[in-house]
Amino acid sequence: MTEVAKDAADVADAGSRTGGGPSLWRQRDFLLLWSGQTVSETGSAVTQVALPLLAVVALGASTFQVGLLTAATTLAFAVIALPAGALVDGAAKRSVMIVCNLLRLVIIGSVPPAAAFGVLTMTQLYVVAMAAGVCSVFFDVAYQSYVPSLVRADQLLSANGRLGTTQALAQFGGPGLGGGLVGVFGAAGAMAADAVSYAVSVLSVLGIRTREGPRPVRSADETLRRRIAEGLKFVFGHSILRKVVACTATANLFSGMTSALATVFLVRELHVRPALTGLIMAGAAIGGIAGGALAGRLAERIGSARIIWMSMLVFSAPQVVAAAAWRGWGVLLFPLGWGVAGFSVMVYNIAQLSYRQSVTPPELMARMNAAVRWVVWGTLPLGSVLGGVLGTLIGVRPALWLAFTGTWGAGWIVFFSPLRHLRDVPRKNR
Repeated sequence: MTEVAKDAADVADAGSRTGGGPSLWRQRDFLLLWSGQTVSETGSAVTQVALPLLAVVALGASTFQVGLLTAATTLAFAVIALPAGALVDGAAKRSVMIVCNLLRLVIIGSVPPAAAFGVLTMTQLYVVAMAAGVCSVFFDVAYQSYVPSLVRADQLLSANGRLGTTQALAQFGGPGLGGGLVGVFGAAGAMAADAVSYAVSVLSVLGIRTREGPRPVRSADETLRRRIAEGLKFVFGHSILRKVVACTATANLFSGMTSALATVFLVRELHVRPALTGLIMAGAAIGGIAGGALAGRLAERIGSARIIWMSMLVFSAPQVVAAAAWRGWGVLLFPLGWGVAGFSVMVYNIAQLSYRQSVTPPELMARMNAAVRWVVWGTLPLGSVLGGVLGTLIGVRPALWLAFTGTWGAGWIVFFSPLRHLRDVPRKNR
């Protein structure tokens, strides 16, 4: 890890030594998970750049087709997240993570050979995006539910801050690496890096020695539908969680629009060379690095409740300048706006995720995460399709203005909640 990454993580580690026990720096199993995720996130960031570029440049995809492709990557969260959570709660989460990454290695790895033999089509890209998305659903639900078994409750904010910081570092390096790989090997060849990253992640998870606690015993009459209903009831019956979910879902709807429009905007409106799009889009990762490093300190000074709505309404407001970018030096407004968005989103996500993990009983953890993901990620494909439609009907730039403004406005949902009257969110004993 670079010194910059280590310094950023040290800031996030501020609270990890106050509750007794070893620092996160000395917890071997967490470090294995952390390092494997860093490599995997870097590979995924390469694909985030390479996949739409492959569609636009190699296959001549339209704005609407790019929107559909972006939607396909997150469609599974809307379709299978709820049953995935119920299934993961009754399974060994470590095993689920290993199987999912092995499958993603094969799925993503199928693209470079198809392109090399000249048989790659948009249909295959749609299938790859959807199949990898299914694996991502199970992996992410298991992953977020597995972290609390590796660290103490008082270390959750620090652990999530570290993971968020290096995720942002990966997203910073990934797009630049992706742009470079696209320039040298083409967009399809660049995706091979993502396939390799999943192999590294598998090896890191295999090295973890900590085993989870006993899985809950299911009664004979406890059906899958009942287990799903229990997770939904917990999330939507909680006065704070349901507002957080509504805020995140709305923000993701508009974020899906920006994801679908960004590549088209840079390549066709600003005439940015494909190999440079990754560097420009890395602005969000720079902001994310800062957000991950400072989230713990900001939560301590501002309040763990107050920071959730403030990150959305105050920190994210300047992100709209990205839609004002123009050719030439004006293109710098795009990474600036995305950097602001990346900072605010990272602070918000670390704060709300740590809160969710703190108030949820272990036996409901996967179902809670799945229920939340079902809603908040389920809006992403809708936003991607909406972005493609609006980009075609009213133009890419006006659609981007709407998307960035909508993302900021989502913060009002969580502002008008019990959080507005609290400095710090109360935590239940787990």
